[in-house]
Amino acid sequence: MRVRRLRRTLALLLVVAAALLGSVGALALVDGHRTLSAGTISIGVSPGHHGALDLYVPLVDWGARFGGVRLPARLSIEVRSVDRDAVQRIARGHDVDVQALRHEAVGAIGSYLRWLLVVAFVAGCALGGLTALAVRGHSGPRVRTGLLTAAGTSLTVVALTALLLPPKGRLADPTYYAHGPDLPRALDALQSLRRSRTALDQELNAQLVGLARLVVAPGRQATLTGRPRLVLASDLHNNVLALPALERAARGLPLVFAGDLTDRGTPLEAGLVRRIARIGRPTVVVSGNHDSDTLMSDLAAAGAIVLTQHGRLLPDGRYGPPIVRVGGLRMAGYQDPFQRQATQNYDDRFHTGLTIAAQEDFRRWFESLEGRVDVVVVHEPQVAATALAELRRDPPARPVVILDAHTHRPFLQADPNLLELNAGTLGAGGTGNLTDERSPVSLAVLTYRLAPTPLPLAVDQVSIDPGNGSSSARRLRVDEALRRSSRS
Repeated sequence: MRVRRLRRTLALLLVVAAALLGSVGALALVDGHRTLSAGTISIGVSPGHHGALDLYVPLVDWGARFGGVRLPARLSIEVRSVDRDAVQRIARGHDVDVQALRHEAVGAIGSYLRWLLVVAFVAGCALGGLTALAVRGHSGPRVRTGLLTAAGTSLTVVALTALLLPPKGRLADPTYYAHGPDLPRALDALQSLRRSRTALDQELNAQLVGLARLVVAPGRQATLTGRPRLVLASDLHNNVLALPALERAARGLPLVFAGDLTDRGTPLEAGLVRRIARIGRPTVVVSGNHDSDTLMSDLAAAGAIVLTQHGRLLPDGRYGPPIVRVGGLRMAGYQDPFQRQATQNYDDRFHTGLTIAAQEDFRRWFESLEGRVDVVVVHEPQVAATALAELRRDPPARPVVILDAHTHRPFLQADPNLLELNAGTLGAGGTGNLTDERSPVSLAVLTYRLAPTPLPLAVDQVSIDPGNGSSSARRLRVDEALRRSSRS
Protein backbone atom coordinates (compact mmCIF):
# COMPACT_ATOMS: atom_id res chain seq x y z
CA MET A 1 0.00 0.00 0.00
CA ARG A 2 2.81 2.41 0.91
CA VAL A 3 4.62 1.63 -2.33
CA ARG A 4 1.43 2.31 -4.26
CA ARG A 5 0.91 5.65 -2.54
CA LEU A 6 4.52 6.60 -3.16
CA ARG A 7 4.19 5.77 -6.85
CA ARG A 8 0.99 7.80 -7.08
CA THR A 9 2.63 10.76 -5.37
CA LEU A 10 5.64 10.58 -7.65
CA ALA A 11 3.37 10.35 -10.68
CA LEU A 12 1.47 13.48 -9.59
CA LEU A 13 4.74 15.31 -8.99
CA LEU A 14 5.80 14.35 -12.49
CA VAL A 15 2.55 15.81 -13.83
CA VAL A 16 3.15 19.02 -11.85
CA ALA A 17 6.72 19.27 -13.20
CA ALA A 18 5.52 18.74 -16.75
CA ALA A 19 2.83 21.41 -16.39
CA LEU A 20 5.37 23.82 -14.93
CA LEU A 21 7.76 23.11 -17.77
CA GLY A 22 5.05 23.70 -20.34
CA SER A 23 3.83 26.97 -18.83
CA VAL A 24 7.25 28.46 -18.03
CA GLY A 25 8.61 27.27 -21.37
CA ALA A 26 5.81 29.11 -23.15
CA LEU A 27 6.63 32.27 -21.21
CA ALA A 28 10.25 32.02 -22.34
CA LEU A 29 9.67 31.04 -25.96
CA VAL A 30 6.67 33.06 -27.09
CA ASP A 31 7.45 36.56 -28.37
CA GLY A 32 5.03 39.13 -29.68
CA HIS A 33 5.41 41.87 -32.29
CA ARG A 34 3.29 44.98 -32.12
CA THR A 35 3.07 48.06 -34.33
CA LEU A 36 2.80 51.53 -32.82
CA SER A 37 2.45 54.85 -34.60
CA ALA A 38 6.09 55.60 -33.69
CA GLY A 39 7.45 52.22 -34.85
CA THR A 40 7.38 48.50 -34.14
CA ILE A 41 8.33 46.69 -30.95
CA SER A 42 9.02 43.10 -29.96
CA ILE A 43 7.87 41.98 -26.51
CA GLY A 44 9.09 38.93 -24.61
CA VAL A 45 9.65 37.42 -21.17
CA SER A 46 12.91 35.92 -19.91
CA PRO A 47 12.39 33.80 -16.75
CA GLY A 48 15.22 33.18 -14.32
CA HIS A 49 16.51 36.76 -14.07
CA HIS A 50 16.26 39.42 -11.42
CA GLY A 51 12.89 41.08 -12.00
CA ALA A 52 13.12 44.07 -14.34
CA LEU A 53 11.53 45.90 -17.24
CA ASP A 54 13.99 46.16 -20.13
CA LEU A 55 13.82 48.54 -23.06
CA TYR A 56 16.48 47.50 -25.59
CA VAL A 57 17.50 48.90 -28.98
CA PRO A 58 19.41 46.17 -30.89
CA LEU A 59 20.44 48.54 -33.67
CA VAL A 60 22.78 50.47 -31.37
CA ASP A 61 23.20 47.69 -28.78
CA TRP A 62 22.12 49.61 -25.71
CA GLY A 63 19.09 49.85 -23.51
CA ALA A 64 17.46 50.98 -20.27
CA ARG A 65 16.50 48.71 -17.36
CA PHE A 66 13.89 49.53 -14.70
CA GLY A 67 13.02 47.70 -11.51
CA GLY A 68 9.52 47.08 -10.19
CA VAL A 69 8.96 43.55 -11.52
CA ARG A 70 8.40 41.16 -8.62
CA LEU A 71 8.52 37.95 -10.67
CA PRO A 72 12.03 36.48 -11.20
CA ALA A 73 11.82 37.36 -14.88
CA ARG A 74 12.47 40.24 -17.25
CA LEU A 75 9.73 41.80 -19.33
CA SER A 76 11.69 42.88 -22.39
CA ILE A 77 10.66 45.40 -25.03
CA GLU A 78 12.89 45.66 -28.09
CA VAL A 79 12.55 48.58 -30.48
CA ARG A 80 12.70 46.87 -33.87
CA SER A 81 12.02 49.87 -36.08
CA VAL A 82 11.24 53.57 -35.69
CA ASP A 83 8.92 55.55 -37.93
CA ARG A 84 11.03 57.97 -39.97
CA ASP A 85 8.38 60.70 -39.95
CA ALA A 86 8.12 60.56 -36.14
CA VAL A 87 11.89 60.96 -35.79
CA GLN A 88 11.88 63.92 -38.17
CA ARG A 89 9.09 65.59 -36.19
CA ILE A 90 11.11 65.23 -32.98
CA ALA A 91 14.22 66.59 -34.70
CA ARG A 92 12.25 69.65 -35.85
CA GLY A 93 11.20 70.32 -32.25
CA HIS A 94 7.57 69.27 -32.51
CA ASP A 95 5.82 67.84 -29.48
CA VAL A 96 5.06 64.14 -29.32
CA ASP A 97 1.56 63.10 -28.26
CA VAL A 98 2.76 61.17 -25.22
CA GLN A 99 -0.80 60.50 -24.08
CA ALA A 100 -1.65 58.77 -27.35
CA LEU A 101 1.66 56.87 -27.32
CA ARG A 102 0.94 55.75 -23.78
CA HIS A 103 -2.43 54.28 -24.78
CA GLU A 104 -0.90 52.59 -27.82
CA ALA A 105 1.94 51.00 -25.86
CA VAL A 106 -0.23 49.96 -22.93
CA GLY A 107 -2.69 48.37 -25.33
CA ALA A 108 0.06 46.56 -27.23
CA ILE A 109 1.73 45.26 -24.06
CA GLY A 110 -1.61 44.33 -22.51
CA SER A 111 -2.75 42.36 -25.55
CA TYR A 112 0.58 40.53 -25.66
CA LEU A 113 0.39 39.61 -21.98
CA ARG A 114 -3.19 38.33 -22.29
CA TRP A 115 -2.24 36.23 -25.30
CA LEU A 116 0.92 34.99 -23.53
CA LEU A 117 -1.03 33.89 -20.46
CA VAL A 118 -3.51 31.94 -22.59
CA VAL A 119 -0.66 30.21 -24.45
CA ALA A 120 1.13 29.43 -21.16
CA PHE A 121 -2.05 27.91 -19.70
CA VAL A 122 -2.69 25.79 -22.78
CA ALA A 123 0.95 24.66 -23.00
CA GLY A 124 1.01 23.70 -19.33
CA CYS A 125 -2.29 21.79 -19.58
CA ALA A 126 -1.14 20.03 -22.76
CA LEU A 127 2.24 18.84 -21.47
CA GLY A 128 0.87 18.07 -18.03
CA GLY A 129 -2.12 16.25 -19.54
CA LEU A 130 0.08 14.14 -21.81
CA THR A 131 2.20 13.23 -18.80
CA ALA A 132 -0.95 12.32 -16.84
CA LEU A 133 -2.03 9.99 -19.64
CA ALA A 134 1.45 8.47 -19.76
CA VAL A 135 1.59 7.64 -16.04
CA ARG A 136 -1.95 6.36 -15.65
CA GLY A 137 -2.24 2.75 -14.62
CA HIS A 138 -2.82 0.45 -11.69
CA SER A 139 -0.43 2.35 -9.38
CA GLY A 140 -0.75 5.79 -10.96
CA PRO A 141 -3.40 8.44 -10.41
CA ARG A 142 -6.63 8.44 -12.29
CA VAL A 143 -6.61 10.31 -15.58
CA ARG A 144 -9.11 12.84 -14.24
CA THR A 145 -6.93 13.52 -11.20
CA GLY A 146 -3.87 13.94 -13.41
CA LEU A 147 -5.65 16.32 -15.78
CA LEU A 148 -7.00 18.41 -12.90
CA THR A 149 -3.49 18.55 -11.39
CA ALA A 150 -2.05 19.76 -14.71
CA ALA A 151 -4.77 22.37 -15.10
CA GLY A 152 -4.38 23.57 -11.50
CA THR A 153 -0.62 23.86 -11.84
CA SER A 154 -0.90 25.78 -15.11
CA LEU A 155 -3.53 28.07 -13.66
CA THR A 156 -1.31 28.80 -10.65
CA VAL A 157 1.62 29.73 -12.91
CA VAL A 158 -0.61 31.98 -15.01
CA ALA A 159 -2.12 33.67 -11.95
CA LEU A 160 1.27 34.35 -10.36
CA THR A 161 2.59 35.68 -13.68
CA ALA A 162 -0.39 37.99 -14.10
CA LEU A 163 0.05 39.25 -10.55
CA LEU A 164 3.84 39.62 -10.35
CA LEU A 165 5.08 40.30 -13.91
CA PRO A 166 3.57 43.77 -14.57
CA PRO A 167 5.80 46.39 -12.92
CA LYS A 168 4.35 48.00 -9.82
CA GLY A 169 4.86 51.48 -8.44
CA ARG A 170 6.62 54.42 -10.00
CA LEU A 171 9.58 53.53 -12.19
CA ALA A 172 12.56 55.87 -11.92
CA ASP A 173 16.38 55.97 -12.13
CA PRO A 174 16.89 53.51 -14.98
CA THR A 175 20.18 51.69 -15.46
CA TYR A 176 21.56 52.07 -18.98
CA TYR A 177 23.52 49.16 -20.35
CA ALA A 178 25.44 48.08 -23.44
CA HIS A 179 27.68 45.23 -24.57
CA GLY A 180 30.29 47.31 -26.32
CA PRO A 181 32.34 50.51 -25.88
CA ASP A 182 29.59 52.93 -26.90
CA LEU A 183 27.72 53.39 -23.63
CA PRO A 184 28.87 56.98 -22.95
CA ARG A 185 27.76 57.89 -26.48
CA ALA A 186 24.40 56.26 -25.84
CA LEU A 187 23.95 58.36 -22.71
CA ASP A 188 24.77 61.48 -24.67
CA ALA A 189 22.34 60.50 -27.40
CA LEU A 190 19.61 60.07 -24.83
CA GLN A 191 20.19 63.52 -23.38
CA SER A 192 20.54 65.21 -26.78
CA LEU A 193 16.98 64.34 -27.87
CA ARG A 194 14.90 67.50 -28.21
CA ARG A 195 12.83 68.26 -25.10
CA SER A 196 9.07 68.59 -25.10
CA ARG A 197 7.61 71.96 -24.15
CA THR A 198 5.38 70.14 -21.66
CA ALA A 199 6.81 68.07 -18.79
CA LEU A 200 5.85 64.42 -18.70
CA ASP A 201 3.27 63.39 -16.16
CA GLN A 202 5.24 61.91 -13.25
CA GLU A 203 2.65 59.18 -12.88
CA LEU A 204 2.97 57.70 -16.38
CA ASN A 205 1.80 54.15 -16.61
CA ALA A 206 4.60 51.98 -15.20
CA GLN A 207 4.91 49.84 -18.31
CA LEU A 208 5.30 52.81 -20.66
CA VAL A 209 7.53 55.16 -18.73
CA GLY A 210 10.78 53.63 -20.02
CA LEU A 211 9.66 53.94 -23.63
CA ALA A 212 8.24 57.43 -23.23
CA ARG A 213 11.37 58.83 -21.58
CA LEU A 214 13.42 57.85 -24.61
CA VAL A 215 11.09 59.95 -26.75
CA VAL A 216 10.45 63.00 -24.57
CA ALA A 217 12.41 63.92 -21.43
CA PRO A 218 10.92 65.90 -18.54
CA GLY A 219 10.82 69.54 -19.62
CA ARG A 220 11.73 70.89 -16.20
CA GLN A 221 15.26 69.48 -16.33
CA ALA A 222 17.93 71.58 -17.98
CA THR A 223 19.50 69.92 -20.98
CA LEU A 224 23.02 68.54 -20.57
CA THR A 225 23.90 68.95 -24.23
CA GLY A 226 27.13 70.88 -24.66
CA ARG A 227 27.85 71.13 -20.93
CA PRO A 228 31.44 70.63 -19.73
CA ARG A 229 32.33 67.27 -18.22
CA LEU A 230 35.16 65.59 -16.37
CA VAL A 231 35.96 61.93 -15.69
CA LEU A 232 36.72 60.58 -12.21
CA ALA A 233 38.64 57.32 -11.74
CA SER A 234 40.75 55.74 -9.01
CA ASP A 235 42.24 52.55 -7.58
CA LEU A 236 43.84 51.10 -10.71
CA HIS A 237 46.29 49.02 -8.66
CA ASN A 238 48.48 48.24 -11.69
CA ASN A 239 45.63 46.74 -13.73
CA VAL A 240 46.75 48.33 -16.99
CA LEU A 241 44.22 46.19 -18.90
CA ALA A 242 41.59 48.70 -17.75
CA LEU A 243 43.37 51.69 -19.28
CA PRO A 244 41.87 51.36 -22.80
CA ALA A 245 38.38 51.69 -21.31
CA LEU A 246 39.52 54.80 -19.44
CA GLU A 247 41.03 56.24 -22.62
CA ARG A 248 37.73 55.84 -24.46
CA ALA A 249 35.72 57.40 -21.64
CA ALA A 250 38.09 60.33 -21.07
CA ARG A 251 38.86 61.15 -24.71
CA GLY A 252 39.15 64.93 -24.92
CA LEU A 253 37.96 65.47 -21.32
CA PRO A 254 39.71 66.36 -18.07
CA LEU A 255 40.58 63.25 -16.06
CA VAL A 256 40.81 63.31 -12.26
CA PHE A 257 42.55 60.26 -10.80
CA ALA A 258 41.98 60.04 -7.03
CA GLY A 259 44.89 57.80 -6.06
CA ASP A 260 46.12 54.20 -5.89
CA LEU A 261 47.43 53.84 -9.42
CA THR A 262 49.85 51.17 -8.19
CA ASP A 263 50.30 48.67 -5.36
CA ARG A 264 53.61 49.94 -3.93
CA GLY A 265 54.63 52.88 -6.11
CA THR A 266 57.99 51.39 -7.14
CA PRO A 267 59.83 52.67 -10.23
CA LEU A 268 58.84 49.51 -12.12
CA GLU A 269 55.15 50.11 -11.38
CA ALA A 270 55.51 53.80 -12.22
CA GLY A 271 56.66 52.80 -15.68
CA LEU A 272 53.52 50.71 -16.16
CA VAL A 273 51.03 53.47 -15.31
CA ARG A 274 52.84 56.59 -16.56
CA ARG A 275 50.56 56.72 -19.63
CA ILE A 276 47.82 57.98 -17.27
CA ALA A 277 49.46 61.41 -17.54
CA ARG A 278 48.55 61.62 -21.25
CA ILE A 279 44.97 60.28 -21.12
CA GLY A 280 43.14 63.35 -19.85
CA ARG A 281 43.01 66.90 -21.18
CA PRO A 282 44.52 67.43 -18.65
CA THR A 283 45.11 64.58 -16.17
CA VAL A 284 44.93 65.54 -12.48
CA VAL A 285 46.31 63.12 -9.86
CA VAL A 286 46.43 62.91 -6.09
CA SER A 287 48.30 60.12 -4.35
CA GLY A 288 46.76 57.19 -2.49
CA ASN A 289 48.17 54.99 0.25
CA HIS A 290 49.43 52.55 -2.41
CA ASP A 291 51.29 55.29 -4.31
CA SER A 292 54.69 56.79 -3.60
CA ASP A 293 56.67 59.99 -3.81
CA THR A 294 58.63 58.44 -6.70
CA LEU A 295 55.45 57.78 -8.67
CA MET A 296 54.12 61.30 -8.13
CA SER A 297 57.40 62.82 -9.31
CA ASP A 298 57.34 60.65 -12.44
CA LEU A 299 53.76 61.66 -13.24
CA ALA A 300 54.55 65.35 -12.75
CA ALA A 301 57.50 64.99 -15.12
CA ALA A 302 55.23 63.23 -17.65
CA GLY A 303 52.84 66.19 -17.73
CA ALA A 304 50.17 65.31 -15.16
CA ILE A 305 48.89 67.90 -12.69
CA VAL A 306 49.89 66.37 -9.35
CA LEU A 307 48.08 68.08 -6.48
CA THR A 308 49.16 68.12 -2.84
CA GLN A 309 48.22 70.14 0.23
CA HIS A 310 51.47 72.05 -0.31
CA GLY A 311 50.49 73.04 -3.85
CA ARG A 312 50.96 71.58 -7.32
CA LEU A 313 54.02 69.32 -7.48
CA LEU A 314 56.33 70.61 -10.22
CA PRO A 315 58.74 68.42 -12.22
CA ASP A 316 61.74 69.94 -10.41
CA GLY A 317 60.34 68.98 -7.00
CA ARG A 318 59.15 72.45 -6.03
CA TYR A 319 55.52 73.35 -5.37
CA GLY A 320 53.30 75.65 -7.36
CA PRO A 321 49.99 77.27 -6.40
CA PRO A 322 47.56 75.25 -4.22
CA ILE A 323 44.61 75.90 -6.58
CA VAL A 324 44.61 75.16 -10.31
CA ARG A 325 42.02 75.70 -13.06
CA VAL A 326 40.80 72.45 -14.61
CA GLY A 327 37.90 72.50 -17.07
CA GLY A 328 37.01 75.96 -15.81
CA LEU A 329 36.78 74.76 -12.19
CA ARG A 330 38.99 75.83 -9.30
CA MET A 331 40.53 72.61 -8.05
CA ALA A 332 42.76 71.63 -5.12
CA GLY A 333 44.06 68.25 -4.00
CA TYR A 334 45.36 66.56 -0.88
CA GLN A 335 48.31 64.17 -0.83
CA ASP A 336 47.49 60.95 1.02
CA PRO A 337 48.99 61.05 4.54
CA PHE A 338 50.07 57.42 4.10
CA GLN A 339 51.81 57.90 0.73
CA ARG A 340 54.77 55.53 0.53
CA GLN A 341 58.33 56.79 0.50
CA ALA A 342 61.32 55.62 -1.53
CA THR A 343 63.58 56.18 1.50
CA GLN A 344 61.45 53.62 3.43
CA ASN A 345 61.69 51.00 0.67
CA TYR A 346 58.04 51.69 -0.30
CA ASP A 347 56.76 49.99 2.84
CA ASP A 348 53.08 50.20 3.76
CA ARG A 349 52.46 53.27 5.98
CA PHE A 350 48.68 52.90 6.29
CA HIS A 351 47.74 52.88 9.98
CA THR A 352 44.19 53.53 11.14
CA GLY A 353 45.48 54.97 14.41
CA LEU A 354 46.70 58.05 12.53
CA THR A 355 43.25 58.82 11.08
CA ILE A 356 42.15 61.33 13.78
CA ALA A 357 45.27 63.43 13.35
CA ALA A 358 44.98 63.14 9.57
CA GLN A 359 41.34 64.28 9.70
CA GLU A 360 42.25 67.36 11.72
CA ASP A 361 45.10 68.24 9.34
CA PHE A 362 42.73 67.98 6.37
CA ARG A 363 40.05 70.08 8.12
CA ARG A 364 42.50 72.92 8.82
CA TRP A 365 43.82 72.76 5.25
CA PHE A 366 40.31 72.86 3.79
CA GLU A 367 39.34 75.83 5.99
CA SER A 368 42.25 77.77 4.51
CA LEU A 369 40.78 77.25 1.02
CA GLU A 370 37.05 77.48 1.79
CA GLY A 371 35.24 79.82 -0.58
CA ARG A 372 38.10 79.72 -3.10
CA VAL A 373 37.68 76.19 -4.53
CA ASP A 374 34.97 74.37 -6.48
CA VAL A 375 36.47 70.86 -6.35
CA VAL A 376 38.66 69.11 -3.75
CA VAL A 377 40.30 65.75 -4.50
CA VAL A 378 41.38 63.39 -1.71
CA HIS A 379 41.99 59.64 -1.79
CA GLU A 380 40.72 58.42 1.59
CA PRO A 381 37.14 59.46 2.49
CA GLN A 382 37.88 59.04 6.20
CA VAL A 383 40.61 61.65 5.99
CA ALA A 384 37.97 64.17 4.89
CA ALA A 385 35.28 62.84 7.26
CA THR A 386 35.52 65.64 9.85
CA ALA A 387 35.43 68.38 7.21
CA LEU A 388 32.51 66.68 5.40
CA ALA A 389 30.52 66.43 8.64
CA GLU A 390 31.01 70.15 9.28
CA LEU A 391 29.99 71.03 5.73
CA ARG A 392 26.80 69.00 6.09
CA ARG A 393 25.96 70.69 9.38
CA ASP A 394 26.84 74.17 8.10
CA PRO A 395 26.50 74.18 4.26
CA PRO A 396 28.96 76.30 2.28
CA ALA A 397 27.76 79.45 0.52
CA ARG A 398 28.79 78.08 -2.91
CA PRO A 399 28.65 74.51 -4.25
CA VAL A 400 31.68 72.36 -3.40
CA VAL A 401 32.47 68.91 -4.85
CA ILE A 402 34.59 66.40 -2.89
CA LEU A 403 36.05 63.67 -5.11
CA ASP A 404 37.39 60.67 -3.15
CA ALA A 405 38.22 56.97 -3.59
CA HIS A 406 39.86 54.08 -1.63
CA THR A 407 36.71 52.05 -0.82
CA HIS A 408 36.42 50.39 -4.28
CA ARG A 409 32.66 51.06 -4.06
CA PRO A 410 30.86 53.79 -6.04
CA PHE A 411 29.29 56.38 -3.75
CA LEU A 412 27.33 59.57 -4.28
CA GLN A 413 25.73 61.88 -1.72
CA ALA A 414 24.22 65.28 -2.46
CA ASP A 415 23.65 67.74 0.39
CA PRO A 416 22.99 71.48 0.33
CA ASN A 417 25.78 72.92 -1.82
CA LEU A 418 27.88 69.78 -1.25
CA LEU A 419 28.46 66.76 -3.48
CA GLU A 420 30.64 63.80 -2.42
CA LEU A 421 31.48 61.44 -5.28
CA ASN A 422 33.47 58.18 -5.31
CA ALA A 423 33.90 56.41 -8.67
CA GLY A 424 34.70 52.95 -7.25
CA THR A 425 37.68 51.06 -8.68
CA LEU A 426 38.97 51.35 -12.23
CA GLY A 427 41.24 48.33 -11.73
CA ALA A 428 38.49 45.95 -10.52
CA GLY A 429 40.60 45.30 -7.43
CA GLY A 430 43.91 45.29 -9.28
CA THR A 431 46.11 42.57 -10.74
CA GLY A 432 46.96 41.20 -7.29
CA ASN A 433 43.44 40.63 -5.98
CA LEU A 434 41.20 40.73 -9.06
CA THR A 435 39.90 37.18 -8.59
CA ASP A 436 39.22 37.53 -4.87
CA GLU A 437 37.54 40.92 -4.89
CA ARG A 438 35.42 40.50 -8.04
CA SER A 439 34.77 44.23 -8.29
CA PRO A 440 33.56 45.63 -11.60
CA VAL A 441 35.60 48.18 -13.49
CA SER A 442 33.95 51.47 -12.62
CA LEU A 443 34.36 55.18 -13.22
CA ALA A 444 32.19 58.29 -13.09
CA VAL A 445 31.53 61.21 -15.43
CA LEU A 446 30.54 64.53 -13.83
CA THR A 447 28.60 67.03 -15.96
CA TYR A 448 28.53 70.58 -14.64
CA ARG A 449 27.83 74.19 -15.50
CA LEU A 450 30.19 77.13 -15.06
CA ALA A 451 27.80 80.11 -15.09
CA PRO A 452 26.35 81.90 -13.26
CA THR A 453 28.18 79.86 -10.61
CA PRO A 454 29.82 76.42 -10.95
CA LEU A 455 27.26 73.71 -10.18
CA PRO A 456 27.32 69.92 -10.72
CA LEU A 457 24.38 68.87 -12.92
CA ALA A 458 24.60 65.09 -13.38
CA VAL A 459 26.74 62.07 -12.61
CA ASP A 460 27.06 59.04 -14.89
CA GLN A 461 28.16 56.03 -12.82
CA VAL A 462 29.65 53.58 -15.35
CA SER A 463 30.37 49.93 -14.56
CA ILE A 464 32.09 47.39 -16.85
CA ASP A 465 32.18 43.64 -16.22
CA PRO A 466 35.87 42.62 -16.49
CA GLY A 467 34.84 39.13 -17.59
CA ASN A 468 32.64 39.77 -20.63
CA GLY A 469 33.11 43.49 -21.25
CA SER A 470 29.43 44.37 -20.91
CA SER A 471 28.81 47.80 -19.44
CA SER A 472 26.04 49.59 -17.62
CA ALA A 473 25.53 53.13 -16.45
CA ARG A 474 23.19 55.11 -14.27
CA ARG A 475 22.67 58.81 -14.77
CA LEU A 476 21.69 60.82 -11.68
CA ARG A 477 20.60 64.46 -11.90
CA VAL A 478 22.35 65.92 -8.87
CA ASP A 479 21.30 69.50 -9.64
CA GLU A 480 17.71 68.65 -8.76
CA ALA A 481 18.87 66.86 -5.61
CA LEU A 482 20.94 69.88 -4.55
CA ARG A 483 18.01 72.24 -5.11
CA ARG A 484 15.61 70.04 -3.15
CA SER A 485 18.05 69.67 -0.27
CA SER A 486 18.73 73.41 -0.26
CA ARG A 487 15.01 74.19 0.12
CA SER A 488 14.45 71.65 2.90
